[in-house]
Amino acid sequence: MEDQSLKPIRCKAAVCRAASEPLIVEEIVVDPPKAYEIRIKIICTSLCHTDVTLWHKVDPAFPRILGHEAYGVVESVGENVEGFAAGDTVVPTFMGQCDSCASCAAEWTNQCTAVPFTMGPGMRRDGTTRFWDGEGKPLSDTVAVTSFSQYTVVDVNQVVKVDPAVPPKIACLLGCCGGTGVGAAWRLAKVQPGSSVVVFGLGSVGLAVVQGAKMCGATKIIGKEFGVTDFVNPSQLGDKSVSEVINAMTDGGADYSFECIGISSVMTEAGRGKTIILGVEKDSQPLCLPSFEFLFGKCVMGSLFGGAKPKTDIPILAEKCMNKELELEKLVTHEVGLTEINTAFDLLLQGKSLRCIIWMDK
Repeated sequence: MEDQSLKPIRCKAAVCRAASEPLIVEEIVVDPPKAYEIRIKIICTSLCHTDVTLWHKVDPAFPRILGHEAYGVVESVGENVEGFAAGDTVVPTFMGQCDSCASCAAEWTNQCTAVPFTMGPGMRRDGTTRFWDGEGKPLSDTVAVTSFSQYTVVDVNQVVKVDPAVPPKIACLLGCCGGTGVGAAWRLAKVQPGSSVVVFGLGSVGLAVVQGAKMCGATKIIGKEFGVTDFVNPSQLGDKSVSEVINAMTDGGADYSFECIGISSVMTEAGRGKTIILGVEKDSQPLCLPSFEFLFGKCVMGSLFGGAKPKTDIPILAEKCMNKELELEKLVTHEVGLTEINTAFDLLLQGKSLRCIIWMDK
């Protein structure tokens, strides 16, 4: 039997009622957790480009609550939840890890098949919502995390316990941008000491890739938009292509290339070694590469959460942040309260912000 003492909670959330319209901070109702679920009080969340993409999309899932990069405290747990208790400090993630299926046991994938990832609304196990507006009408979630609400309900497979000593805004970034970027260099590409790396798109994810590459010992890191260890300005190359310049700088091509923008033509500007694609192609254009390049060892890899396993790797990354091997806090350029959440959207759309932390009780 589920704990009947658990009751719905009334709280504030930023609700998206229609595509591209300002979010409305309103009172909602959050259901108690069902079996294998945890209800979390969100301390802070942040705005990711994926949220903006979903915000722009004309989608029958509206009205919905966006948000998927966050840090919080366990408020209550449902039946069959083990290893978590009220008061635990946690990071919810869009990736699950059950540690019992064959995929979770494998080293080559981070995609749990017991409770698989899905972009569609609804909790992972039963497809229903835990959120209701003031009139009792359902509100859709976002990747089963839904962090633009003061309280949320998340599957136990998608919750990672973190040391309470980790600053909230650092822990928050580990749930998406930090885990994705650092993981892509560390877990997926397995960047080797002394290697050369080029990063296309130096937003928050791209800069997290840079930190991951430095952590792994890369000695030459090239940025397409502004300097990292080396500088390339595409508007000042004359008749040369970006790939020609990068090949000259890296003695034939970068060992690792990371595409963090989502443009197929940029994906082809990569080097001779591994190309890791973190950006989703905005216009659904195919990626076309000459087949002979593969004969010489070229490898193209897709990346979901940087190949990291959340329950295994987020605590490791948190420790690396605490001992300053990683400095993800430098990605935070702005901080606002929940009532100012539309300011966070404006800052990101205007190119003025990398990551904006949104404090839920302010």
